[in-house]
Amino acid sequence: MRFAHVTSAASDDPRLAVVDDGRALPVAALFDGAPDDLQTLIEGGSDLLQRVRDAAAGATEWMPLDGLGFATAVNRPPVVLAVGLNYAAHSSELGLKADKAPTVFVLWPGSLTGHDATTSWPRSLSESVDYEAELGVVIGSPAKDVAEADALSYVWGYTVVNDITARDIQFSEAQWSRCKSFDGFTPTGPVVVTADEIDDPQDLHIWAVVDGQTVQDATTGQMIRSVATLVSHLSQSATLLPGTLISTGSPGGAGYSRDPQIFLRDRSTVTVGIDGIGSLTTHCRILG
Repeated sequence: MRFAHVTSAASDDPRLAVVDDGRALPVAALFDGAPDDLQTLIEGGSDLLQRVRDAAAGATEWMPLDGLGFATAVNRPPVVLAVGLNYAAHSSELGLKADKAPTVFVLWPGSLTGHDATTSWPRSLSESVDYEAELGVVIGSPAKDVAEADALSYVWGYTVVNDITARDIQFSEAQWSRCKSFDGFTPTGPVVVTADEIDDPQDLHIWAVVDGQTVQDATTGQMIRSVATLVSHLSQSATLLPGTLISTGSPGGAGYSRDPQIFLRDRSTVTVGIDGIGSLTTHCRILG
């Protein structure tokens, strides 16, 4: 199944909806006590998800997606963990070494935003803002000391993430959280696809287009560390709670490394996508 948080002209309050074939089905309408956001659905476990599946199968309250907006696909995550330098081409183009252990940092919750949203930042803070198409992994059950062979069973679903980055700040500070956590710098969505819809998370086409130009074109099979490896590794030091979002790294093709460089400009449009999940568009405005 595919889930999104949708908004309408009548209300900006996001509602959890099942999305299918150009239609949206509000989950709250399916039965009394139905979850109104993704985090509640995930915390309800497999029984609640199955109840939603069963109710949606016979539902008639579908509405067209046309005219609806999208909030962040992942809401209220316990934490957003991002993995850097997880594709050899990307670490090489940035001139950074991919260490034996993953580079992990936290993204601030205010950076989350949705599909087709406008992200803005002051020119005084950065004129070197870059894009990064990434596979997002959503944890479904508490994961602690998980073996790599079992790790994918803890994954609830997958989404698309654009890990927008202020490169000048990234290379001037030791920690990467701030340069990637401006308000709106972590678009997710439009949907979260349940794990049963993805046969192999290491066999997905991932890409990015900036102002009509394809700038990233790769597969998740090029990850240095697979989704299973990352979940297992991260679970050794702390329990990964349901709803945790892991952004698994970007392939090569970053704008910083191009000649000439390509950065997100005022009124730029960037779309990142993963086949089998969807495409995620962000509109850019530079203030000042």
